[in-house]
Formats: sequence, structure tokens, C-alpha cells
Amino acid sequence: MSGTANTSATSQSGKMKKDESFLGKLGGTLVRKKKSKEVSDLQEEGKNAINAPMLPPGTDIHPEDTLMEENAERIMLDPTSRENLKFKDLLKVLIDWINSELEEDRIIVKDLEEDCYDGQVLQKLFEQLSGRKLNVAEVTQSEIGQKQKLQTVLEAVNELLRPHGWTIEWSVDSIHSKNLVAIVYLLVALAMHFQAPIRLPEHVSVQVVVVKKREGILQTALVTKELTSTTEMMLGRFERDAFDTLLDHAPDKLNVVKTSLITFVNKHLNKLNLEVTELESQFADGVYLVLLMGLLEDYFVPLYNFFLTPESFEQKVHNVAFAFELMQDGGLKKPKARPEDVVNLNLKSTLRVLYNLFTNYKNSE
Repeated sequence: MSGTANTSATSQSGKMKKDESFLGKLGGTLVRKKKSKEVSDLQEEGKNAINAPMLPPGTDIHPEDTLMEENAERIMLDPTSRENLKFKDLLKVLIDWINSELEEDRIIVKDLEEDCYDGQVLQKLFEQLSGRKLNVAEVTQSEIGQKQKLQTVLEAVNELLRPHGWTIEWSVDSIHSKNLVAIVYLLVALAMHFQAPIRLPEHVSVQVVVVKKREGILQTALVTKELTSTTEMMLGRFERDAFDTLLDHAPDKLNVVKTSLITFVNKHLNKLNLEVTELESQFADGVYLVLLMGLLEDYFVPLYNFFLTPESFEQKVHNVAFAFELMQDGGLKKPKARPEDVVNLNLKSTLRVLYNLFTNYKNSE
């Protein structure tokens, strides 16, 4: 009995030791794995720190970045730029413009990245603006089909814009990968080329993170991208003329020209008990331009043809555009300036329009 108990106790003791030994080994293995993972994480963190020394806070390197081919690059919008008020304003203006253009197609854009990447909206927008039908499938779900549609749309866009000096800052891959900067570049170029009746905020810049792979190592850089400059520079429509020279080199002579133009317009507007003191601001809503054309051509302009007290940007653009039509009806050449430029208080544009009237009507009573 005693021997059996001793044998059982010895066996139990041996089992416990064996269990302890097993647990010890298991624990040691777990500890080693944990340490190994910590070391791996630390190495990964160190590698990212080395590879991305200029990465802004809040910007993550995506897993696909580490799989990039040699010499490939990826561009990401810096998170702080997304919160830039002028950039947000630019996005809103572009979205509202697209929705206005595509209203008949019942297309509503809410997010440029999510709604433009597959080419459907860009196709419809280009067709609406250009009046040209593209030979593409209406609905494409597959990535290959979407990229083929984008290829067709962008080829048509680039063919149209390149001769006018636009730098192509977009591609099929950048649009399809929802690169917001590339999408905005494209939409701004289209809006400017087709003289969209919108007011784009000027001097909008954002910062982007450029990730490149060189010799197996990811390199990053923070780059500033200018999305809009001034309306006139973006248009690139005006050849340098006497007004450019006056503004750049002889502001004193410019004041003489402005005084002459003010005298000229007041000679006629005084007949309606109206007077101008500031050329760029008082002609910006188009009312004085319309009334001036009626006085110069000696007819009454019906009040239902224009907005006598315009409130919105669109109403002001309507007035100036209507005044331009009256000028052409009077035998004058189509003004070089756009109605939007005058509404936007662009001094040179306003001066060009008024100087054109002055040279044609300076002897009118």
C-alpha cells in the first residue's frame, strides 16, 4: 500500500515537473515570439522613420507603397491641405459647377474623388462642354473597362487642351486611383478652357506627399502644388498689350487713362443722373455697362432684359454678357475680356472694355 502510494506520488511529481517544463518551454517560446515581434515592429518603425523622414503627421504609408516597383512614385494629398479653407472653397465651386452642367443627366456629384475616378462623370461633363459625343460604353463596372473609358476621355481632353498651353497634370492611373489633386487640376483646366460662368478662388495651393522607390527604399518629399493662380494667367488668353505695360511700368500714366475714361463715361451717364468714380468696381455688376450702351447707341434698353439690382454672381455675369452682345450689335468686335473677369473686378479687363467703347464713341454726344 505504502509502496503504491510512493510510486503514485513519484509519478505525479514527475508529471508536474514535466508539465512545468512544458509550460516553461511554451512560455519561453511565447516570450521569444513576443520579443521577436517587438524587434520586428521596432525595425519596421525604424525603417519607416528612415524611409519617410519628411512625412507629415497624420499621413500613413500604405501597404501598397512598399510593393511599389522600382522608380515608381505615388502622390498623396497632405491631410492639413484638406482642411485649407480656399481648397475647400475650390472643391465646392467645382462640384456645384459640375452639378449645374449635368443637371439634365440627373447626375449629382457629392465627392470628387469617389464620383470622378471611374470616368463616367468626366465623360458626361466633357460631352456637355464640347458638344462632342465620345465612343465609350455607358456603364462600366470592371477596372479595365473604367480605365479604358478614362483613356478615351483623357485623350480627347488632352488633344483639346495641349495646343492652348495647358500642362497635363493628370493621367489615367492618377484619376482612377482617386488622386484628388490630379482630378482638381483637370476640372480647373476644363472650367477655364470652356469659360465656365463660375468664380474660381485664386492662388489656391496644396501640399502633397510624393513617395518614390529608389533602390528598394521608399523616399518621401513634401511638394507644393499650385492649383489656381489668377484668372487671367490661367486663361492665358490675353496677349500683352498697352494696358499690361501701363500697369507694370507706368502706373502714373495709367491714372491719366483712367481719368480720361471716367470723364468719357460720366459725360453720358450724367444724362441719367448717374456718376462713376471707381471704374473697376462700379462696372462690375454690368448695370452701368448696359445703360451706357443704350446711351451711346441712342435707344432705351428694356428693364426685363437685365437685372437692375443684381445680387448673385450669375446675375452680374448675365448683365455684362448682355452688354457685350449690345456692343457687338453696335458693330464692335467681341471684347477680349470675359464677363466673369469684369465681375471679378479685374481692372485690366474692365479697362479694355471701356477703352474699346472710348475709341469708338469718343466723338458721340
